[in-house]
Amino acid sequence: MAKSNISRRSDKSSIFLWLLLLIIAAVAIAAYVFREPIRGYAGISTAYSARIACSCRFVAGRSLSDCEKDKLAGMELVTLVDDVDAKSVTARFPLVTDSTATYREGYGCVMEKWDG
Repeated sequence: MAKSNISRRSDKSSIFLWLLLLIIAAVAIAAYVFREPIRGYAGISTAYSARIACSCRFVAGRSLSDCEKDKLAGMELVTLVDDVDAKSVTARFPLVTDSTATYREGYGCVMEKWDG
């Protein structure tokens, strides 16, 4: 009887392993197929967030945590980091891209060069 219990556990482990491998493969295929749209949306999201947060932070004088509220719905993965000395805000989309906007006297917040 002990042998059949071990066999059942082994079968469940095999099924779990195959299911896990199938999920990983599906995620990898989806990431490959949708890489350009993901990169595009991430680039637009980070550029928009950096520019709006820079204006919020260095033109309006609000705190960065208060500026986080200005992000649009769907931009939850975008993180903001400010550099008070450089008067800039960098927005990052994990593992994909980032964008930086810097406050320039007379111009407001301008985007640093980016690939788009």
